[in-house]
Amino acid sequence: MYRLSLRLSGNTGDAEDILQETFLQVFRKLSSFRGESKFGTWLFRVATNAALMYRRKANSRATEPLDRYVPEFRSDGRHKRIDVDYSAAARIEATVHRRQLSRMLFDALRRLPDSYRTAVVLCDLEEMTSPDAAAILRVDPRTLRQRVHRGRLMLRGYLDSVARKESR
Repeated sequence: MYRLSLRLSGNTGDAEDILQETFLQVFRKLSSFRGESKFGTWLFRVATNAALMYRRKANSRATEPLDRYVPEFRSDGRHKRIDVDYSAAARIEATVHRRQLSRMLFDALRRLPDSYRTAVVLCDLEEMTSPDAAAILRVDPRTLRQRVHRGRLMLRGYLDSVARKESR
């Protein structure tokens, strides 16, 4: 739960607050658990909700959104050309020190819109199955996969821009 809170918040102080709120909510609402899903799924849902609520309250931080890194489509359905080399993001580790990369990734995760960040964290970092993550987020599995895909594109685009700056 702490790891999830940390990944959704991006820093230890916020993660500890989210974790505390998660367990307070679990204590208060344990009687409402109906057993329709696995207890772990319910617990992750409570933690995810606590993180999202915490972020909404603390959303005063001004950050650059990553939406501009998502490819756009022309009317004929083809990708518009954008100035992003997604393959550069795959080579970023050779350019940037590992600790810096970790900070950059947390920063990038913080910048993602909530719906994409939670999907990426649950599927890619927590390694949940699509059905479990979709159940936690209460979305259709197809919607979840689309959010993960777009979140990854935004992260790759952002890391590409960081790699370009670092290689100069």
